[in-house]
Amino acid sequence: MYAIELKQQQYQTYILSDDDTQSSVEVVPERGGIVTSWRFQGQEIFYLDVDRFTKPDLSVRGGIPILFPICGNLPDNTYTYSGKQYTLKQHGFARELPWEATEQVTDSLASLTLVLNSNEQTRAVYPFDFQVAFTYQLKGNTIKIQQRYTNHSATPMPFATGLHTYYWTPDKTQLQFEIPASEYWEQHHQTPQPFSGNFDWNKDEIDVAFLSLSGNSATVTDNQRRLQLVLDYDDSYTTLVFWTVKGKDFYCLEPWSAPRNALNTGNHLLELAPGASLTTMVQMRANFF
Repeated sequence: MYAIELKQQQYQTYILSDDDTQSSVEVVPERGGIVTSWRFQGQEIFYLDVDRFTKPDLSVRGGIPILFPICGNLPDNTYTYSGKQYTLKQHGFARELPWEATEQVTDSLASLTLVLNSNEQTRAVYPFDFQVAFTYQLKGNTIKIQQRYTNHSATPMPFATGLHTYYWTPDKTQLQFEIPASEYWEQHHQTPQPFSGNFDWNKDEIDVAFLSLSGNSATVTDNQRRLQLVLDYDDSYTTLVFWTVKGKDFYCLEPWSAPRNALNTGNHLLELAPGASLTTMVQMRANFF
């Protein structure tokens, strides 16, 4: 049985549930359209820094922050479009703005659609008229995130998009990775490093990008939790970013459509013609073994 419940907590929270599999997803439209929780068979899959979440002036560390219209940061937080320089903060503005819940479905799955429209605030840093719609779908052990990006401007609209997903783990040394790439680039190094399926957990921070993907699926096995997670993404996503901090019980595996600074370099940048739309899909599946 599928259901959607609306709860008034600090923020209005939509709870999508599938009773048959003890699954649920919590979505907070006004806090950047974020998913804050995903439970399967009664167990939490995501990490959430609750203290940061309660402070509106801080970015959320946890759940699935939405990255749009850029992923990562720009040098000096600036880019140039049509000869004019703009300032845009790391990961863009979608994760900081309120979204609007527009549609609910509870037939054969639990589905909630959220919409973000351009406004004066967004146009000051990103000179385009747009609509972004996210549809979160829960069914059994799977979350599917259907996305639609529409350009309402009279000029082509360049952008990048991504999901900054935080997964909870009690012991990172028990993780095993199957990522469709043989090398990665560290954020502060300009040469690729070979990837053998794991990371050096002694580092204070790991921030790497897999730029040459050979497939549309990645798998993480958490032997401590006896949990296997499968991340699927469509061809719009060209980059997987892995990020974690020593001493924190999370890791992030993030599908990005383009690497850092794409608004300046054009590297894998998506572009929509006036009036055009693009649909993309990311899916996560959980299985305990």
